[in-house]
Amino acid sequence: MDKDVMVGFGGKQAWLAVRADGSDVDPERVITALGLRDLGTVPWRDGIDLAHLTDDRLAVTPPLPGARDHLWVLATGRWLLRPGTSVDVTELSGVLGTEVQFFATHRVTELHRWTRAASGELIRAFGYVGQTGEVTSWHGDPDPAERDAGLPGVLDEETTVLVGEKDVLAVANSWSIDPTTLTGRPAPGPLRLGAAD
Repeated sequence: MDKDVMVGFGGKQAWLAVRADGSDVDPERVITALGLRDLGTVPWRDGIDLAHLTDDRLAVTPPLPGARDHLWVLATGRWLLRPGTSVDVTELSGVLGTEVQFFATHRVTELHRWTRAASGELIRAFGYVGQTGEVTSWHGDPDPAERDAGLPGVLDEETTVLVGEKDVLAVANSWSIDPTTLTGRPAPGPLRLGAAD
């Protein structure tokens, strides 16, 4: 595949979306804020494959146009799903001075999560494990995209929640970018690769 063509991701993966317009956010700054070593640029296919197949790499996109007419830097990799990795979206949004979103979906365990923070303030958090039917996190009120995904307005003991991978991608599309839609589109530049020590 041509290195100038984007490669999508999303299934069995986690990613961050960082609002890049109106701020000095770029891929290098995201890598630094996450405490990773910057390994430089890499073609899209190679970067996405490394991020998906290794536990210590993160592929970071150049700013991409997305929801609400904003630009978004996406950072993806299994590193975000590792048990020892803890990315505090609220803290990261404060450090970067912008909006940061976290998404995770894994269809085997039916783990589905999303979190949204802006300038150091947590706006929304939702987590769900389908194998047990357990809602693992709930902060703030669901917005229309989340309601369309089937979330109730209020969570109580009688409420049943059923969320799948397509719902995570729909919320991502409403908030920033559905990364599965990137495949085949012209790339505005190469990916940057970050590595955990």
